[in-house]
Amino acid sequence: MARAPRLRGAALRALLLPLLLLLLPPPPLLAWAPRPPDAHRRHPVRRGPQPWHEAGPSSLVPAPTAQDTPQPASSPRPPRCGVPDPPDGLSARNRQKRFVLSGGRWDKTDLTYRILRFPWQLVREQVRQTVAEALQVWSEVTPLTFTEVHEGRADIMIDFTRYWHGDNLPFDGPGGILAHAFFPKTHREGDVHFDYDETWTIGNNQGTDLLQVAAHEFGHTLGLQHTTAAKALMSPFYTFRYPLSLSPDDRRGIQHLYGQPRTAPTSRPPAVGPQAGVDTNEIAPLEPEAPPDACEITFDAVSTIRGELFFFKAGFVWRLRGGRLQPGYPALASRHWQGLPSPVDAAFEDAQGHIWFFQGAQYWVYNGEKPVLGPAPLSELGLLGSPIQAALAWGPEKNKIYFFGGRDYWRFHLSTRRVDSPVPRRATDWRGVPSEIDAAFRDADGYAYFLRGRLYWKFDPVKVKALEGFPRLVGPDFFGCTEPANTFR
Repeated sequence: MARAPRLRGAALRALLLPLLLLLLPPPPLLAWAPRPPDAHRRHPVRRGPQPWHEAGPSSLVPAPTAQDTPQPASSPRPPRCGVPDPPDGLSARNRQKRFVLSGGRWDKTDLTYRILRFPWQLVREQVRQTVAEALQVWSEVTPLTFTEVHEGRADIMIDFTRYWHGDNLPFDGPGGILAHAFFPKTHREGDVHFDYDETWTIGNNQGTDLLQVAAHEFGHTLGLQHTTAAKALMSPFYTFRYPLSLSPDDRRGIQHLYGQPRTAPTSRPPAVGPQAGVDTNEIAPLEPEAPPDACEITFDAVSTIRGELFFFKAGFVWRLRGGRLQPGYPALASRHWQGLPSPVDAAFEDAQGHIWFFQGAQYWVYNGEKPVLGPAPLSELGLLGSPIQAALAWGPEKNKIYFFGGRDYWRFHLSTRRVDSPVPRRATDWRGVPSEIDAAFRDADGYAYFLRGRLYWKFDPVKVKALEGFPRLVGPDFFGCTEPANTFR
């Protein structure tokens, strides 16, 4: 019988190697992909978050949004500016001077600005006036000037917009991010965007105060970053403060960029047409040495101005915010409105934010604290020899204005600056209200208030009559005075 041929080592290995490869597990796939033809021309892509200071000079990294950083529903983010805060290192390097610069500034001091769109809650003239006031905060302490234009490209472009709006910094609806702006020397320098979905207000904390937010964002457009200084306008988080003013830190920062104003600001505003024998710049010597007691007087006029309540008496004014008398009051009314006569018979604020004052047969108009008209005769308004004892701006848009005098009243139209008829109507149309009143004002809920002597009546705009339970005493309800044990009304 023939023997099978013996397989030598090389032949045996050749036979077993394929079988061994089939039994072994497959090797892992290699973690790479073919390089594209132009890969050598591409910039490397960094993975993960990058520090703020490594972002390009023409880009701003947004603050984390709800999609980026999960937060519990019970802890909403406080309202703040959408411009990112500087890195810790930069803050530490500037700790001594506090204010932080963006790295850019305008090469000129005469800047233009344009408002593209407006918030729905405010009339356009109110917005324009507020923007001008916000810019004035910075121009008063620097050589900068700001001029509004209505067409073309301006240095500062202002817009009210929503969610995604073309700059990769989307807004997030009500609350959260309120606004953002772009620094000088970036690809969108001067652009300022406000979240259209916020509840924008002026001079009160019932929503978001446009004046404060605008002034903050304009600080960014001029080259200032966020600061950690207490109570500074350039703090990243919104806190309602009135009146608006720069902190020493804000002032040092902006003057570091642009220097001091060319001429020292004057403390005396333009004259409003002085009366013969009256020094309109200083009326304090004509006033009592001490203010009267709010618990023992009847007021000359009352008005809601910038969302706050002002009571006037004999040249003095009491200022109430949220039902509380503010520190430093009562004070001379001339502290706010220089050249204002004493006493004031009536006052009201119109829908454009102008404040009207009346005394005798004349009236005055102020834009904030700046006089713009007066004294002017009441005959210009269609009133012939009829002094005004009270004025009421009523309606949701302050579009219903009424003048009261004696037992009569007139309807005044702001568009024509005339009463609808010189012939008055009878004050008895206001059911439940005395036929003669001393003052009137409207609250934030739409109710009208009428004062006579030390009493007041609250008037329902729906039922068109005074509410039950009135009159009540002014002193205890508005100033916390102790009500006499025996009160005869």
